Amino acid sequence: MKLLTVFLLAALPFCCSAGSGCQLLEDLVKKTLDLDVSVPDYKNAMQDFTDGEKDKNAVEEFKQCFLSQSKETLTNFGNMMQIMYNSKFCFNF
Repeated sequence: MKLLTVFLLAALPFCCSAGSGCQLLEDLVKKTLDLDVSVPDYKNAMQDFTDGEKDKNAVEEFKQCFLSQSKETLTNFGNMMQIMYNSKFCFNF
């Protein structure tokens, strides 16, 4: 289960040609970082990307991990995503 959570985290920047330019990815990242988005709301937003109970549990643990982080950590993660989106290795359309 922890490995699936790590893969979810690692896959976020690679979806939709590595980020920026893909509104779906940007919306999911915002929901991941938003402390006002509850676990059930997050699971609902991710339902198109989950297949089975194990995936749903991984998504729940993934969101819960972010809910337990400080605002500073969430801000730093958001900044990291922006750096990745703007890197020379990402395709910006």
